[in-house]
Amino acid sequence: MSARVQLLGRPGCHLCENARRVVRAVCDHRGETWAEVNVDEDPDLAQRYGELVPVVLVDGEQVGYHQIEPDRLRAALD
Repeated sequence: MSARVQLLGRPGCHLCENARRVVRAVCDHRGETWAEVNVDEDPDLAQRYGELVPVVLVDGEQVGYHQIEPDRLRAALD
């Protein structure tokens, strides 16, 4: 089973660290699954999202990038 929420980022990215905290908190509170994906390990993801990381996808749809907003993530999960 794949995670409903995906956090696309890369190692050493300070915005990704902040996004991880937001995603973890919202998903843990909601009981949602989530996974972190390193965009640099997939050429297609790197090309599509490399300049936008961190990016959050819910059910495959982009719901945020750079500064991840908890309220926007919650709304996308509803």
